[in-house]
Amino acid sequence: MRDLMAQQLPLDGLTGMIARIRGLLLTEEKVDRAVQLLARAIKESFAGTIGAGVSLLDVHGRRKSSGFMHGVVEQADRMQYELGQGPCLTAWAAEEAVVIEDLDSDDRWPDWKAAVAGLPIRSVVSVPLLAGKECIGALKLYGAQPGEYDDATGRLLALFAAPAATLLAHIQASDAPQRMSESLQASLHSRDAVNRACGILMERHRIVPEAALQELMRQARAAGRTLGQVSADVVAGTPAAAG
Repeated sequence: MRDLMAQQLPLDGLTGMIARIRGLLLTEEKVDRAVQLLARAIKESFAGTIGAGVSLLDVHGRRKSSGFMHGVVEQADRMQYELGQGPCLTAWAAEEAVVIEDLDSDDRWPDWKAAVAGLPIRSVVSVPLLAGKECIGALKLYGAQPGEYDDATGRLLALFAAPAATLLAHIQASDAPQRMSESLQASLHSRDAVNRACGILMERHRIVPEAALQELMRQARAAGRTLGQVSADVVAGTPAAAG
């Protein structure tokens, strides 16, 4: 009963916030407002969270952080985009929940871990924003203490990522139909290339999916190129440029 009650609070809060987002006018200004409301709802619904945010594509197809409820989110996300690695990028690319129970003992993203060492981050959970067949971004929570999040947190957050993604995708499409459609198509094409490239690397090197994704991110960072470009080269059989 205690666990059920603990889960019911965030469920009620996020359900109400999704309803509020649905009622917003579909303008560029309201897109930002909708994302802010979503991030605030998430932050307030999960105890121990110091910052929450949403990663989306902008109209140029570049990743950006929106609606972050603490400066630490913006800083941590910026380092992920610059380094091409991190829990939110992995959640976005792999389309699955990523949980860090204690960053001090988690070595999946060594460069990003080193870059955020001075920030008050010990726990992270991020889930993909899947709108139909398109992954348009990721939700994330940052906690200052270890053990704030676990797999159950990831499953709970994922329950609301789907309706939130549908709403945000609709707002974006209504906001600038042609530009956003092009960006989302590019994102979908890139995601397909990433998935295929990961499969090739897994078969070629006998490695697990996460290791394949990390290798693609490493190559992209070394070559100063996007993950999609490097993945397309792998799929086409063209070696990625060395850095």
